[in-house]
Amino acid sequence: MGKAIIINIERCLACKSCEVACAVVHSRSGVLEEAIREQPKPQRTVTVEAAGEFAVPLQCRHCEDAPCVAICPTKAIYRQNPESPVFINADLCIGCKFCIMVCPFGVIDVTRDGKAVTKCDLCIKRTTAGYEPACVESCPTGALQFWLRRGRVIPRYSMLNRLKICVTVFLWLSKTSSG
Repeated sequence: MGKAIIINIERCLACKSCEVACAVVHSRSGVLEEAIREQPKPQRTVTVEAAGEFAVPLQCRHCEDAPCVAICPTKAIYRQNPESPVFINADLCIGCKFCIMVCPFGVIDVTRDGKAVTKCDLCIKRTTAGYEPACVESCPTGALQFWLRRGRVIPRYSMLNRLKICVTVFLWLSKTSSG
């Protein structure tokens, strides 16, 4: 896939600016002052979770071999091409939640009306217009960055951070599921 959101968890302050920006950009109005009055409330697709001493912004990783795409019985979850993000066509979604069960990052959620599922779409309207995803643009510390996966080297610290994320999320999930 072309681009990815890279997380430097050592810079994340857990301010949740990314959550707010995500909800606003996916609201009907696209404006904070109006979005807070919308019904139903806008739904964010990035969530900042505490994981030990770190705060971890979690959103769809748009896996190259996405299990959610493979398991969807109606093909509501799809890729336009091998380089594109993973999308959801809510009109085709039957709400079976198979995708939620197979997502290795636990980032697919049910829509507020309960009729379909939702997840990060990499702010496709923004990125095709040449802008960064809203969560990346709103991050005051630069903990979230939008990088090319191919053609531009992803910084080494991100590999270490990915390992830290995997370990801390695994430990957090193990703790919450066992007690």
